[in-house]
Parts: sequence; structure tokens; C-alpha cells
Amino acid sequence: MQLWVGLGNPGEQYKLNRHNVGFLACDAIADAYRFGPVQKKFQGWVQDGRIGGIRIILLKPATFMNESGRAVSEALRFFKLDLTALTVFHDELDLAPMKVKVKQGGGIAGHNGLRSINQHLGPDFRRIRLGIGHPGHKDRVTGHVLGNYAKSELDPLTDMLTAVAAEAEWLAKGDDVRFMSDVARRLND
Repeated sequence: MQLWVGLGNPGEQYKLNRHNVGFLACDAIADAYRFGPVQKKFQGWVQDGRIGGIRIILLKPATFMNESGRAVSEALRFFKLDLTALTVFHDELDLAPMKVKVKQGGGIAGHNGLRSINQHLGPDFRRIRLGIGHPGHKDRVTGHVLGNYAKSELDPLTDMLTAVAAEAEWLAKGDDVRFMSDVARRLND
């Protein structure tokens, strides 16, 4: 069993914020693999399903980004899982828009959701970094991250989320390199 967490902020007003791309990734995966209905648990929204025969619990914390670690640690404790079973999908300023990279452990790069998980559980979990690009100057970061995707970005965003969902079986199997390679191939076709 694995716990896959999408980071974002709850509420309709945040739905298409770049900061919510982790939520969007979970939704795409749940749709692609016909996960069960959404349930309110662990201070968030949970869906249960299987990818390639492996049970995956999807969690979207309802705690707001800076308290995500509470929901994640509660779910891990409930299922008696360690950090090797945790995958976190999140927005990444240091990646070009719509690029996807996998990273095991590491720093938080100013990301409040990662900071919260790190404070509750430590840094040694797998991260799926979903590129949102940097606005160019640090004074514009907050507005960029909390801003909605532009209309011109919606088709590329859909393509990225579709590719992530389509290749999610490689993540479930632990083949991060194949996942990144196949996502990149889909996005370049």
C-alpha cells in the first residue's frame, strides 16, 4: 500500500491556482484509474484505488498548505506506513512550466506544504515536482504561485496531468526514471 498526497489549498477560489497543481494531479489519477468515492478522513479528502495491482490511497489535505503535515502524518500513522510509502505531488517554482521531475528527499525550497510535512515526518519522502516556472523576481513569487493558470496554459496543463496519470503505474512500481521518461515522451509527442 502507498499514500500519494497532492498538495493544495481547499476552497473553490484556489481550484486553478498554480499552488494547487498537486490536487489536480490527484484528481487526474483518481479519474484515470476509477478510484472510489471521495471520503472525508485524516483532515482531508481521501480516495482509495489500485494502480497496476498496487493499492494507492490518494489524500488531498484540507488543512491549507502550511498545515499539510498534520493530515499526512495522521494518514501514515493510521495505515502504519513509513516514509518509503509516501509520495507527494507539489508545485515547483524551479522547474519550467509543465515539466515533471521526481526527487527522493531533499530540501523544501521555501514550499510551505513541504516544510509542514518535513516538520512532522522528516525529509525522506518521494516528491513529484510539477513545474510552474519562476516569475523572474522574488517579489512576484507569491502572486504567481497563488495566481490561476492563464487560459493559454490550460491545454498544456491538461496534457501534463493526463501524462502523469497515464504513467502513474511506473510510480506505483517504484520506477521513477521510467515514469519521468515516459511522461516527457508523451509531452513531446
